[in-house]
Amino acid sequence: MTILVTGATGHLGNVLVRNLVARGERVRALVLRGESLMPLEGLPVEIVPGDVLDEDILRFAMQGVDRVFHLASLIAIRPGMDERVWRVNVEGTRNVIRAAFATGVRRLIYTSSIHALKRPRDMQVIDEQVPFDPENPAGVYDRSKATASLLVRAAVQEGLDAVIVCPTGIVGPYDFLGSEMGNLIRQAMSQRVLLAVEGGFDFVDVRDVTRGLILASEHGQPGSTYLLSGEWVEMKAMLREVGRLSGHPVRVMVLPRGLAMRLASLNVTLGRWFRLRPRLTPYAIETVSDPLRVSSALARQALGYCPRPFEETLRDTVAWWRLWRRRRPQMSFLLGRGLLEAPQFQ
Repeated sequence: MTILVTGATGHLGNVLVRNLVARGERVRALVLRGESLMPLEGLPVEIVPGDVLDEDILRFAMQGVDRVFHLASLIAIRPGMDERVWRVNVEGTRNVIRAAFATGVRRLIYTSSIHALKRPRDMQVIDEQVPFDPENPAGVYDRSKATASLLVRAAVQEGLDAVIVCPTGIVGPYDFLGSEMGNLIRQAMSQRVLLAVEGGFDFVDVRDVTRGLILASEHGQPGSTYLLSGEWVEMKAMLREVGRLSGHPVRVMVLPRGLAMRLASLNVTLGRWFRLRPRLTPYAIETVSDPLRVSSALARQALGYCPRPFEETLRDTVAWWRLWRRRRPQMSFLLGRGLLEAPQFQ
């Protein structure tokens, strides 16, 4: 049977596709029209041009499909309401659910986010007992992922076999299109001085998340949610380690939180004026300032999920970016056909 992956060209999506193909699965990828197919080059994948906002395309893409991995979503770190983010993340998920019902898909695996969960201030560690928070004041991304997760849960009550997976901050190799964290790591590999905010976050290897998704598709209980965490890492320590691994030590200047917030607000304003996408925003600062830790105990016990040490993730990521920078014209072709084998990426 065929497996459908939405958001297949993204960082998580293309690594999931690689993992599925390596297992001998038949994969169909839903890809936005006009979107770069570079992350999937050389892979034996059936491409279906389309959009999760088009339910007819989704029904077509799900014909003969056994499992659907729904990864397609938009991220927003700027303040304010972004209608496009809400439509893709919420209405797109509603369309995926409807199409799954209509075509008889056996199981839906929805990739939500740790940000979809409520942020309780009286807890040091959060787990699956923490509810989704569709009223989260942090931002539209958090609210949209929480709302979409609740749509999936409601569909389970109506008979859909579905599980929800919430990863933390995703980092790792095969980041062809350059995620936020991927671009930050690239900066730390080449720049001598970087600014950072005091704090850290739970980061997890993209390859471990894809394995967690596959494990959830095979062993997850219908209606269950599984948190896929990795390791809490201090931002300044991570950037310094990237500099050390790349052979270009970086000096990390840590900004006090108050100053960082003022700069972030100015950054957002300038971004609006000049139509640029700011990386430093109040949302980003709030995220790395949150002292909460994330438990993946349920995923470990129920699914056999086992993330690797973050030191290994950083080493492999730096090595991949270095190789990608040198061999960009042909690297994706070779990786797709398994002709370029780097043991550290396995």
